Amino acid sequence: MTFEDLKAQVAAGEIDTVLVCMVDMQGRLMGKRFHAGHFVASAWQETHCCNYLLATDLEMLTPEGFESTSWEKGYGDYVMKPDLTTLRPVPWLDGTAMVLCDVLDHHTHEPVPHSPRAMLKAQVARLEALGFDAMMATELEFFLFEKSLDEIRKGGFRDLTPISGYNEDYHIFQTTKEEHVMRPIRNHLWNAGIPIENTKGEAEAGQEELNIKYAAALDTADYHTISKHAIKEIAWQNGHAASFLAKWNEGRVGSSSHVHQSLWKDGKPVFLDENDPLGMSALMKSYVAGLLKYAPDYTYFLAPYINSYKRFMKGTFAPTRVIWSVDNRTAGFRLCGEGSKAIRIECRIGGSDLNPYLAMAAMLAAGIAGIEEGLELQPPAKGDVYQGETGLIPGTLGDARAALRGSALMRAAFGDKVVEHYCRAAEVEIEEFARVVTDWEIARGFERA
Repeated sequence: MTFEDLKAQVAAGEIDTVLVCMVDMQGRLMGKRFHAGHFVASAWQETHCCNYLLATDLEMLTPEGFESTSWEKGYGDYVMKPDLTTLRPVPWLDGTAMVLCDVLDHHTHEPVPHSPRAMLKAQVARLEALGFDAMMATELEFFLFEKSLDEIRKGGFRDLTPISGYNEDYHIFQTTKEEHVMRPIRNHLWNAGIPIENTKGEAEAGQEELNIKYAAALDTADYHTISKHAIKEIAWQNGHAASFLAKWNEGRVGSSSHVHQSLWKDGKPVFLDENDPLGMSALMKSYVAGLLKYAPDYTYFLAPYINSYKRFMKGTFAPTRVIWSVDNRTAGFRLCGEGSKAIRIECRIGGSDLNPYLAMAAMLAAGIAGIEEGLELQPPAKGDVYQGETGLIPGTLGDARAALRGSALMRAAFGDKVVEHYCRAAEVEIEEFARVVTDWEIARGFERA
């Protein structure tokens, strides 16, 4: 909706609440609920939030070690600047609209460099300076559970039961049983201005997938983030839990967030060369070569938690190697739409727990480097890519953090302070996990150690 639309609906009493949201490091919506009358009168210009919102972990704790903010610095304010082009209704909440914000320095009003939205916008601007537009799409996989989030939490997150009893990949009958959740997800998001294509059952009991039409990179990240938030809220409204944890059970497949990407110029796909055997232009080959060369450097942005790395297992449709292939779901990168204007590269490494702004920004930086360096693309792999032992994806969060810290490319793209900020975020996750005694340790050693 436009700002004029919003003002008219507020005046008519149709909207009384505006969600004013920023995106945090974890890809969650944080912000305030404004009375709509106050928002249209003045708050549409800016509001403020504590700067700890870009220096927390999943628990919203305030760990030490971040240069940008700390107890010593007093945890001051950031400016939340509404991007009015993102205004939209929130049909699953009565009388509510939403706007996303850019995060600015309180004193200079310059973008906060480690803000996820700012990081993506910077890489989009670099591509535009080269004459290209990044068109992208993400696939959202998640699990629905029988019980609600509150019931599951009060039960200690034990005895988790998915909403279905068997693998429902493309299964129409089983997904019919879930339409009381999935139908409102599709319809509410469509009515919120998000170009939903479809939902389907995924390759596990209780696993779902939401597909959204490709769009400009920043729009795609916005769509992903709002949709993920909506799915959780709509599932909660219907008495169920939706989880985007990458791997909730060692015996079940994990949940991914595949990222499709291509470059366009003047409304035409520049990845396409109809004279190439696979339809790949020289530009596309260099871009994909950049994705491959620098994949270890940006794996943290695709897999940001300890749990993320439990997903990388052979035979689960989650990749284990940084390699590309043609329409092959065992590879880390898959060529899709070969020979057509829909030609694109799909990154299959990222899990459902990724922050889309960070993941897409990092991959654009790698692709740009491939173009600027004129990298040559190796021939595609064939067959079962799981069988190889070379080019393995970083196996732990510690490995990914080390690769990020040592990456000259990521430092050139985002700046030293931004890289160190996210390295510290990885360290916090590792430190928290290291001090916890897990159920596995107790069950394994309580009697037998």
